[in-house]
Amino acid sequence: MNWKEHITADPAVLVGKPVVKGTRLSVEFILELIAEGWSEADMLRNYPGLTREQILACVAYAKDRLSDEKLLAIPA
Repeated sequence: MNWKEHITADPAVLVGKPVVKGTRLSVEFILELIAEGWSEADMLRNYPGLTREQILACVAYAKDRLSDEKLLAIPA
């Protein structure tokens, strides 16, 4: 999945947060929906302009960003 085809960031849109191209839906928002248990069908029904590929691109974007992070152990 090449998320770059579906995700963009522009300082003029949502203060530069990564969003689904052609929308004001942020990657963060789509990930929140997934975390809350929304199914793909729920998202597509409630956001008719959204596509399956765009949802998958949000997940792929998050995966790539997390793989770039250096994780540090936090003492309990």
